[in-house]
Amino acid sequence: MNFELTEERQMLQDTLRRFLSDRYDTRVRNAILESDLGYAPEIWRQLAELGVIGALFTEAQGGFGGMGFDIATVFEELGRAGVVEPFLDCALLGGGLLAALGNEAQQALVEAVIAGECQLALAHGEPAGRYDLEHVATRAVPDGAGVVLNGRKAVVVNAEAADHVIVSARESGSVLDRAGISLFVVPRDADGMTLTGYPLISGGRAAELVLDHVRLGPEARLGAAGAGYEALSTRIAAAHVALSAEALGAMETATALTRDYMTTRTQFGRPIATFQALQHRMADLLIEVEQARSAVILAAGHLEAAPLERDRNGAAARTLIGRVGRLVAEETIQLHGGIAMTQEYELAHIAKRIVMTDHRFGDTDYHLERFIALGRDAA
Repeated sequence: MNFELTEERQMLQDTLRRFLSDRYDTRVRNAILESDLGYAPEIWRQLAELGVIGALFTEAQGGFGGMGFDIATVFEELGRAGVVEPFLDCALLGGGLLAALGNEAQQALVEAVIAGECQLALAHGEPAGRYDLEHVATRAVPDGAGVVLNGRKAVVVNAEAADHVIVSARESGSVLDRAGISLFVVPRDADGMTLTGYPLISGGRAAELVLDHVRLGPEARLGAAGAGYEALSTRIAAAHVALSAEALGAMETATALTRDYMTTRTQFGRPIATFQALQHRMADLLIEVEQARSAVILAAGHLEAAPLERDRNGAAARTLIGRVGRLVAEETIQLHGGIAMTQEYELAHIAKRIVMTDHRFGDTDYHLERFIALGRDAA
């Protein structure tokens, strides 16, 4: 099987890598991290003009990609450069849900997202929900032709900058039922919705969201009533590929920084890269990163497969990426010494991104349990 990128994906990778290497350094990122938005609007606009957002959508949706390998190509480069812009939450999740379920008016928002003119956030996780996708306690109660939303959402990434927030709420069933979950497109300034924002350790911003009698008209509904779980599951599967690829790119940068450091840092009159014990540790890291790359390829290649096969490969990739990512973060920091912990040095941010990836939509233990359960289902 040929795992080389197609000509179009290779061009996308080369373009994105050149752009980010020229314009996205540690100084620029640190300025973004200190901003109130959590991302740079000018860089977001430029990346949209390059077609990076469009690569996450199919041609039918107004883009030119949208497949597993398109997503992996983009997010590997974003991870390699430590980009904190909200591609996952705005484009892949929010935009992907609108593209899959939206009516004619909502589809116009997809065009604006692809053009870099609209920001979205997905408010699905809840304080008591852990990583269970079906856990939705927020309620949507009928109110004439519309609904009233009440509940709380936790760690809503990009919420403060979003023009619209896609909110999941339950119209029927108990808290852990898959049936009965609906999705709604809520304007950022809707009455009764309050946000408490904060910076994230790995960059960007998130917010705790409170819905207190938020009244919505029928035009706010996204997709059919009570049928939101399947769409959420599909987009989270894409997010697993994206997060795995992003972590892989970050691991490549971490190991490259460490290799360069070891060839220039001297001790006892010679570079520490000549010490056999450190060479063995570095070799072990490079082997682990190659295994992680294989897992990302497998997950990306199965993203369009049947849900059971798709989810098994996604869970396997997240399990391996989580384990290898922690090893790479810890080892590269140790091999660097104290400099690795300074904000001005690139590895400090990259290591945080790698570690915190393991806490989005399930950690290593969660995905291992999930992989085992899916294996039983397949048998």
